[in-house]
Amino acid sequence: MLRPVLRMMLAGIILLISPLNPSADDRLQVFVTIAPQRYFVQKIGIDLVNVHVMVPPGADPHTFEPKPQQMIAMASAKLYFAIGTDFEEARLDKIISTNPQIKVVHTDQGIQKIPMSNSGRNDAHHQDNGQNEERQQPLLGNDEERQGSGRLDPHIWLSPPLVMVQARTILNALQEVDPTHRSDYEANYKAFIAELETLDVDLRAIFAGKRGLGFMVFHPSWGYFARSYGLVQIPIEIAGKNPKLSQLKELIEHARENNVKVVFAQPQFSSKSATLIAKEIGAEIAFADPLAENWSANLRVVAEKVAAALQ
Repeated sequence: MLRPVLRMMLAGIILLISPLNPSADDRLQVFVTIAPQRYFVQKIGIDLVNVHVMVPPGADPHTFEPKPQQMIAMASAKLYFAIGTDFEEARLDKIISTNPQIKVVHTDQGIQKIPMSNSGRNDAHHQDNGQNEERQQPLLGNDEERQGSGRLDPHIWLSPPLVMVQARTILNALQEVDPTHRSDYEANYKAFIAELETLDVDLRAIFAGKRGLGFMVFHPSWGYFARSYGLVQIPIEIAGKNPKLSQLKELIEHARENNVKVVFAQPQFSSKSATLIAKEIGAEIAFADPLAENWSANLRVVAEKVAAALQ
């Protein structure tokens, strides 16, 4: 009689310690390219999705190579949310070839991109509704340098109005592959849009009275952010390269003339040129990470840093 009792007790213990929630393997497996996208997809999918990030925080999306374990996980994924980065242009076809059944969703669809602002500046008086083209006013460099060799700016995740557009694309894709939870995704999407609207209002308040003012950055990641809030992005990098000596001198003169007090660097890139300019003009170096995973909190922090630098 003792053995059956022990078996029953053991079975009860197993039930008690077993997780009630579905494991990650039971969820919809999806991939994104960069960490901010995981924030967006997770907000809409919540506990129904397991989101894998291809380029981990701290890595450079321009040079990152996928790891073997990522390729293994890709085999069971249903969706890949692309966003239009250089990484995808160079490697996405090869990555998804390991899983021909995966559906690639381009979250930048419906968004009119602007040229990389490598040596121009945003027209801060050109009102942004998330879709308008950007006009350039050259600072230095030839036409090819000013337009970044014809490249369009992929950093659409740094503008809350443009994230609203991406959120709708994400919602539609999740509902299509998992129609059983259609209403859940819809409810989560509406809550996320409300969060984005609040963030947008708060950022506009932070930058109230600062329209037309410029902030200096090393890599021109913040063009859409600047355009959304009437600011001017002054990039140090020229067409993806460190500036030449003559260009560096011109940037320093421009920074002095405009009383630039802070130079923003990006953790994924060398801050050598930014540090040199900051030293020459007596400015501080501050880091603004466009790839931080805690997207909303990060955008607020960066906004406060930029606003403080514009005073």
